[in-house]
Amino acid sequence: MGLFSKQLLNVVEWNENKEGILFWKWPNAEIKKGSKLIIRMGQDAIFMYNGRVEGIFEDEGEYDVESQIIPFLSTLKSFTFGFNTPLRAEVMFINTKEQLVKWGTKNAINLPAAGLPGGMPVRAFGTFACKIAEHDVLIEKMAGIQTEYGVENVKERIIASLDQLLMSWIGKEGRDIFNLQADARTIAAGIRSDLDMEMRKIGIAVTDFNIESFSYPEEIKKMQEKAAAQAMVGDVGRYQQMAAADSMSGVAGGNGKSSVAGDMVSLQMGMALGQQMVNQMKPENQAGVAQTGAAQGTQTVGGNGTIPKFCPNCGTATNGSNFCSNCGQKLI
Repeated sequence: MGLFSKQLLNVVEWNENKEGILFWKWPNAEIKKGSKLIIRMGQDAIFMYNGRVEGIFEDEGEYDVESQIIPFLSTLKSFTFGFNTPLRAEVMFINTKEQLVKWGTKNAINLPAAGLPGGMPVRAFGTFACKIAEHDVLIEKMAGIQTEYGVENVKERIIASLDQLLMSWIGKEGRDIFNLQADARTIAAGIRSDLDMEMRKIGIAVTDFNIESFSYPEEIKKMQEKAAAQAMVGDVGRYQQMAAADSMSGVAGGNGKSSVAGDMVSLQMGMALGQQMVNQMKPENQAGVAQTGAAQGTQTVGGNGTIPKFCPNCGTATNGSNFCSNCGQKLI
């Protein structure tokens, strides 16, 4: 390549004006007499001659190439600058800082699932961290053919391997594919180990790998929410009450004011829930229960207490029994 421009004639440096670059070749093969080398924090400078590494400089600072750099170059220790004899060498800058990268599966991964012939489509998202681990391997594999190499290049390699790695680690130990987030840390640790082994072949280490979330189809999300609601409610009777309560909002007017139908449903629900609460209350004294037993849906038995007509736990008719025939609840 040509000589330095006047502004950069005596300076060999990397300003890192682009983010996410792991290595960058200085775009000039001729180093003039009087040149300075500047190494910034988080950088290493590598001098190469005829495709061979001559010296690696890791300490940040400003150096005179002739007096402070050349004496440490393997085969160029005796090089002397002349009027028209520049040093024809390549300088490569290495970014030694760890890089954090976001990743996401390009397409949904179809995980084997019972009852789903095509599998369960799942997406995953997260972050990984990488850094240059071995200068010589990186130079041998990548630097000879590229002038720079960045995290986007690393990301492409990692994304290309992710589908198979995710399927492999999710499939281990019979994991519940509907609750993968619970095993996200274990899955991520296994994937990081495999990716690190693969990427070290080009001199790059994968120092961290995280799965922030798994994404399921909308239909699966709705089924999970419904199952969770049913589990929270605990029995069909109460689930029906919740469904009726939800329907109350559905019959309300669109302007935020209740419609006549909504008011009627609200009134009926309020009366029904109030009646159920009364039925579930324990009698504080025999006289009060005897007087109100008929009105509250109970029958009096001797002087020992009252038996409700319906079990307060599950709603089954009691038929005068002391214990519920359905759930075994003690009634008096």
